[in-house]
Amino acid sequence: MLRMALPNKGMLAEGAVELVREAGYWCRRLDGKLVLRDVENEVEFVFLRPRDIALYVGSGVLDLGITGRDFVVDSEARVVELLELDFGHSAFYYAVPSDSGLTVGDFVGRRIATSFANVVRRDLQRRKVEAQVVRLDGAVEISVALGVADAVADVVQTGRTLEQAGLVKVGEPVMESEAVLVGRDASVIGKPSIERVLKRLRGIVLARQYVMVEYDVAHELVDAACRITPGIGAPTVMPLSKQGWVAIKAMVVRRQTNSIMDQLQEMGATGIVVTDIRTCRI
Repeated sequence: MLRMALPNKGMLAEGAVELVREAGYWCRRLDGKLVLRDVENEVEFVFLRPRDIALYVGSGVLDLGITGRDFVVDSEARVVELLELDFGHSAFYYAVPSDSGLTVGDFVGRRIATSFANVVRRDLQRRKVEAQVVRLDGAVEISVALGVADAVADVVQTGRTLEQAGLVKVGEPVMESEAVLVGRDASVIGKPSIERVLKRLRGIVLARQYVMVEYDVAHELVDAACRITPGIGAPTVMPLSKQGWVAIKAMVVRRQTNSIMDQLQEMGATGIVVTDIRTCRI
């Protein structure tokens, strides 16, 4: 039975469970259980701290895991990233007191507090900046006010927590993160049980990026319409019982939906309908 780790809490946990359930796996966590078995699909789900998942997968205890790329990098586990999952997006920044005027170049000899010590050490080494990395398990933002650090490095989503602590971001993101599927090493690629999971998850990730648009248009406008909705490969074009008219169906990028509908309506298309795609294989 294939063994797969999922985050046990937070937004990563919610997104991971939703993803595997949409992919057809039985994954209903009741009473805080740490292990669930989908007997029909021969997968065992193990719920772990997001920070620990890459370590378990890298050691060979588990076959696959879903966690954040930032946790993977910080763990320095020997795993391979198999698939970007397009949720749990965040960015990792340095932050300094808002009135300090400090830049990353001023960190030489200073203390940098973070929960991602290896990420920070690697970045400082790349920049050739010698600073003291202070590892904390949480509440990194308050470390400056308490005199533990001169600056911090942390995952930033809205930036409100930094602002409340009197801190501001400096420089470009150290790294950008999202949820990823990891395997123990490259040897897992091609294994039937692994490929089945990959195909299912990839189908959901792709389906979330696209919608299906259907509409009717006069035959003489087909070429122009197909340029607006080229689809994946080519759109489906079918004749209607209405003389000189056709129905067109195509996948389009979700974020472009409203703009595409505007263009179609302006060119004379009618009956424009957009529907969600639950999963797909391309």
